Amino acid sequence: MTDTHIPGPAGLPLIGSLLELRRNPMTAFLRAQRDYGDVVRLTAGPPGLRQKLYLVFSAEGAQQVLGTQAANFRKDNVLYGEVRESIGNGLVTSQDDEYRRQRRLIQPLFTRRRVDGYAEAACTEAELLAERWQSASGGTVDLSSEMPSFSLHALSRILFGADADAAVEVMRRCWPTLLDYTLQRGYSLLRLPRHWPTPGNRRGAAAQRELYALCDRIIAERRTGRTKAGAAAWSAGGDEEGDDLLSVLIRARGEHGEALDGDELRDQVLIFLLAGHETTATSLAVTLHLLAGHPEVQARARAEVDQVLAGRRPGAADLDSLPYLTMVLKEAMRVHAPVMFVGRRAVADAVVDGYRIPAGADVLICPGVTHRKPEYWPDPERFDPERFSPEAEASRPRYAWYPFGGGPRACIGQHFSMLESVLCLAVLLQRYELAPVDTEVPLGTRLTLQEFGPIMCRVTSRAPVLSTANAAG
Repeated sequence: MTDTHIPGPAGLPLIGSLLELRRNPMTAFLRAQRDYGDVVRLTAGPPGLRQKLYLVFSAEGAQQVLGTQAANFRKDNVLYGEVRESIGNGLVTSQDDEYRRQRRLIQPLFTRRRVDGYAEAACTEAELLAERWQSASGGTVDLSSEMPSFSLHALSRILFGADADAAVEVMRRCWPTLLDYTLQRGYSLLRLPRHWPTPGNRRGAAAQRELYALCDRIIAERRTGRTKAGAAAWSAGGDEEGDDLLSVLIRARGEHGEALDGDELRDQVLIFLLAGHETTATSLAVTLHLLAGHPEVQARARAEVDQVLAGRRPGAADLDSLPYLTMVLKEAMRVHAPVMFVGRRAVADAVVDGYRIPAGADVLICPGVTHRKPEYWPDPERFDPERFSPEAEASRPRYAWYPFGGGPRACIGQHFSMLESVLCLAVLLQRYELAPVDTEVPLGTRLTLQEFGPIMCRVTSRAPVLSTANAAG
């Protein structure tokens, strides 16, 4: 039976739930689910600018929006429009024939074999991070700054190869400015035209120009051969044309020989930064913090790492041999979902989890809430990697855990993200024992989950565990 009345809070008389959403959207969503159920309607904003949001919290509803009814729920909302204006129409933001063309071109770059070739870059950056921690003041590190730095360096090395160092400085300075500007516009009820010379518009435009110029310069040099040979210094099997992701993207051809032009290449590079930098960094930071606060889990994960690696550098082939460490990462991504909500706009009326959603409605599915629903996750606040044993995973609905989305637009980089994260964790557990300094993690939400304060952790060096052969040598 379809219910046409969708429950939800009335909010304040003039602005609805605006203040609560601005203050802490995750708290607002959790309260809405607790009080009103799995499909909730919120209103936010003053008369004339008021928006209606339809929140979907159940695994079944998420599957309908992302999977079985995906064609009816498009990326046509305001936020996606602002992202397109800022960083282009790449794989995350494109739609219809344009999306399908891009996906056909780019999918071969993200096969497991191709992605496994980037393991060396991730391990190199993880080892550089571990070396820096040797001189950490007082033996403490701030995970909220260390892990974004690692993620940015690793992704730059994978994207740009030999040009990574030149790219990092520009991205570190300009990317947060452009992202903050984009999100501020995407979440605002009233948006001034971008060409108006306001301070915010000028800061956003300057950051965009510098990022575009960086990408355009590197792309032009690659195409004319006026750059160093790709990533031969670090990429296993690298060739003289370069084996970094940008070089491979430039060489990519469709079934009729079509290639991406310069603007499209730049858009894809910026989309890869959007999708692969902050989410990975935050997931690693919260995983390490949770390991520090749960010594029994840390000991078991380290024992697995020591047994499998015996002191050597990890590689892509080791991923399947580190199941418990992978379970730890998945559970951390459940407790702190890296993407708190995903927006879509309904094309036509639709029925989602028994409720009728009207055409034109802005719909938010909320992994951060679904990942804490007790019917899927008993005692949801408890950190327990055993939830991700093969038997436990098989007993839950497919969309009870979906940090990488799902359906035809599931994240193309899921294996890449998991590989990079597990290898980094393995390197750090080989070198250090972790202990908490802070018990609470100061997290908030922008487009993705973000640290809004330091996450301090005490690190103590440990002797590497060597195999018999290594010890004898």
